[in-house]
Amino acid sequence: MTSIIKVQDLRKTYDDVVAVDGISFEVAEGEIFGMVGPNGAGKTTTIECIEGLRNADSGQMSIFDLDPQHDRSRIAERIGIQLQQSALPARIRVSEALVLFASFYQRQADPQELLKRLGLTEKRSSAYAKLSGGQKQRLFIALALINSPEVVFLDELTTGLDPQARRAMWDLVRDIREQGRTVFLTTHYMEEAERLCDRVAILDHGRIVALDTPEALIRSLGVESRLVFTLPNGSDDLSLQDLPQVSRVETSGDRVVVYGSKEGLASAVLNALEDAGIDFQDLRTEQPNLEDVFLALTGREMRE
Repeated sequence: MTSIIKVQDLRKTYDDVVAVDGISFEVAEGEIFGMVGPNGAGKTTTIECIEGLRNADSGQMSIFDLDPQHDRSRIAERIGIQLQQSALPARIRVSEALVLFASFYQRQADPQELLKRLGLTEKRSSAYAKLSGGQKQRLFIALALINSPEVVFLDELTTGLDPQARRAMWDLVRDIREQGRTVFLTTHYMEEAERLCDRVAILDHGRIVALDTPEALIRSLGVESRLVFTLPNGSDDLSLQDLPQVSRVETSGDRVVVYGSKEGLASAVLNALEDAGIDFQDLRTEQPNLEDVFLALTGREMRE
């Protein structure tokens, strides 16, 4: 598989703060590559160095085997960028913004087709200030695609959006990849990375602490499955800890969380509860995810 982005020993500091601490990775052509981690982990600095918007202190980077600093104009024609923080003049209309941005490039997509694909046709005459948060994000994606780029960079695309708008953005990202483009995105939403990305690099304090497919990351760390239920009559005398599939049991009031190996955990716990005649409610399974992986690697949750 061809690597379209290559990064070797990238390092960037701001005064005494090390934002990116010697990271290396490659992005394959046609994949959705995600860089995840908490705010301040170094995601935006990394992506801006690759885009050529920020100078690295040291290290080597390339896109299409071109240097982001020395070949900036050649690269700009072939990539699309959605920045973490973007704004347009309040009165500029959607169609005017697309025409303006299209004029910056030699190769141009059809603005009307982009509006149709991104669900903005009815908003083409609307002023930027009149758009909702989700509509503004869709407009910035349209602007990132106006030059028919081969690689699209999306930095914290869904931050601040409601769940419905976020999932709509996920569909758009998948659509971009299905058109044969490479997508490099950053996010601090682990669920977003797990749903969208072919491979994920987890950043913490400027370093890559893990890099693989979401499935492989979850599987390789042996993160446990969870079985959650409630005991409406309070804490019964549970003997679940003795089951070979169970590693530990946590109780908090009437809520019980059973941790253990995925295979056979649910059936073993259910059988034990029924054999003991214990009344339980609201039983559900929770599969391990990237949040668990981050916790296992760093010792803290993403929200901190």
